[in-house]
Amino acid sequence: MFVRLIVSILVPAFVTSLAWAENASSAPEGGNYAVRSDVAEYVRTVTSEHGFKADELKALLSAVEYRADIIERISKPAEKVWTWARYKRHLVDEQRIAEGAVFWHKHADTIARAAQTFSVAPEIIVAILGIETRYGRITGTYPVLESLMTLGFDYPPRASFFRKELTEFLLLAREEDKDPTTLTGSYAGAMGYGQFISSSYRYYAVDFDDDGVRDIWANPVDAIGSIANYFHRHHWQGDHTRALQVGLERPLGLEYLDSGLEQTLTVGDYAKLGVGVGNLAEDLPAKLYEVTGDEGPEYWLALPDFYVITRYNRSHLYALAVHHLADLIKARYAAG
Repeated sequence: MFVRLIVSILVPAFVTSLAWAENASSAPEGGNYAVRSDVAEYVRTVTSEHGFKADELKALLSAVEYRADIIERISKPAEKVWTWARYKRHLVDEQRIAEGAVFWHKHADTIARAAQTFSVAPEIIVAILGIETRYGRITGTYPVLESLMTLGFDYPPRASFFRKELTEFLLLAREEDKDPTTLTGSYAGAMGYGQFISSSYRYYAVDFDDDGVRDIWANPVDAIGSIANYFHRHHWQGDHTRALQVGLERPLGLEYLDSGLEQTLTVGDYAKLGVGVGNLAEDLPAKLYEVTGDEGPEYWLALPDFYVITRYNRSHLYALAVHHLADLIKARYAAG
C-alpha cells in the first residue's frame, strides 16, 4: 500500500518535473526539499539500507512543506520555561482526574490485564493516557511527515534524532500498510493514544486484543497494552514509592539539585547530606530535585520508577506530573 499510495498521490508529470538536483547545495531553512543535497543524500542512504524505491521516495519527500510553526513550538517546550506550579496546574487538573477514573472504569478489565501481564502500576498507564491525549481525545493534527521532515532537516539541535525517526516512520508506514501522508500527531511526530514516536511504535507497540493489528492510533486496548509494555521494557520495578517530597536540614549546593535525570547517588548518600529520606532503603538509586511550587521551593527525591517515567518523556517535571496525576486518579477510581 505504501508504494501504491505514492503513485496515486503524485502523478507522473509532477514527479518528472521536480527539480531534484542530486548535487545541489543545501538550501536555506525552509527551502524546497526537492533541491536540497542533504535530502538527496538521505534518500540515497535510506534507499540503500531499507529497500525503498528512490524515485518514489523522492516524490514523497519533495512534496512535503516546511513548517516554521513546528520549529517555533519545539524551541519553547513547556518543560524548559514553566515552573512546576504552572506545569502542575496545566496537567494535573480536575477534568483529567475525573475523566481518568471514568476511562479506568470503562476499560477496567483491559487495564487490569495489562498491569498483570507487564507488572506495571495500572494508575501509571491511565495517567500517561490522560497527560498525553486526554484519554485519546486529543492526539494531534500535525502531519507527521511534515513534522519529521522539518525537524530532521531544519532543526540542527536534534536533526540527527529526527532524521532517524523519519526513517522509522517510513518503515512503520510500510510495515503497518499506512498512508504516510495522512498520519497525524504532535508537532514532534508523536502519534496515537499514548503519543508514541515512530521508533517506540515499532519496538514497543503490542497487539493486545489479538486481532492481528498493532493499532495505537484508534484502538484503546492496544494503546493500554503498548504503554504497559513500554514501562515493562524500561524496567519498571513497582516495589517502592516513585517519588517523595522531602525536607532539607541544611542548604545544598547546585551540584545536588541540577535538572539532570540520571540517578547517580543513593538514598543513603542524600541522607548523609541532611535530606529527610524516611524509611527508604539506603541503597536505592535516587535523584533530588528542587522545583518551584505555589508556595516556593519544593524538594522531591526521585527513585527508580520515577526515572522510568522519564524514559517516556525526558523531563523531571513531566514525571512529577504523571506521579501526581496517577495517585489522584487511583484515589478517585477507588472511591467509585
